[in-house]
Amino acid sequence: MAVIDPDRTWAPLEKRLAETADERHRRVLSIVIEHMKAEAVPDLDGLMRTLTPEPDYHFWNDGRDVGPKTYAGVRGYYQAFVESRSNILEFEIDRLVVDDHCVVTEGFLRQIYPGAYAAQLGFPVDDPAADYLIVFRQLLLWPIDVHGAIIGEDSYHSGPSEIRKLSREELPQTYIELVHADS
Repeated sequence: MAVIDPDRTWAPLEKRLAETADERHRRVLSIVIEHMKAEAVPDLDGLMRTLTPEPDYHFWNDGRDVGPKTYAGVRGYYQAFVESRSNILEFEIDRLVVDDHCVVTEGFLRQIYPGAYAAQLGFPVDDPAADYLIVFRQLLLWPIDVHGAIIGEDSYHSGPSEIRKLSREELPQTYIELVHADS
């Protein structure tokens, strides 16, 4: 059985959307859902359409903001993300907060990385040809502008809580097609 089901990432937001009557809250939830689904495809242009003209990301690592800034910077970040083939992920959201200007999601981010890319990022992996499940506890703030576009992502995470080599049977078919199409 596959260790990741990307559809579970946006399921809590879709459930909240179905229960929400407030139009502004519906708009902020909808744009985050659209963004998550574009990330899963991956659809670089679709991702960028969900953002303001000058997005500003904040990824906090060791007290420093290392998130991309500007349209070109964020597009470059997502281009590298798409090229890394690490877009097969599941965000197991257990806390969801919505207001007129922000969506907050918190939970365990479960992501599959090709071993060589995981090693390049500094994760302690022993086989660059293998595939790894890397799990983080993560809090994301999704600020939304007055027009309903995502301003950026403000990300806080725990560092890896699990790094595990996966067997071929555990890999989702979409990951196999993306990463192992030649094998």
